[in-house]
Amino acid sequence: MRFVQDIPHAQFRISLYAWNGKYIVKIEAGPYEQTYKISEMDFSDPETVPTMLDEPFLNRVAQRFQEMAIDWQATGERNEVF
Repeated sequence: MRFVQDIPHAQFRISLYAWNGKYIVKIEAGPYEQTYKISEMDFSDPETVPTMLDEPFLNRVAQRFQEMAIDWQATGERNEVF
């Protein structure tokens, strides 16, 4: 996997990679990570990938991270780990 660039964001760490004919967008927040694989054929230039990361999309990403944290806490409590 080849690192392409970091995409600046105040709330998340966002990295772009290229691998096996795909761009991989990795979004991290604390212990959680979301990964999106996009065909390189969908973009003529990797510089256009950050335009896909608009406010509505990143708001949903933030909501998904919150849901992941809730799910993780709930399974820890059910299994008496936390």
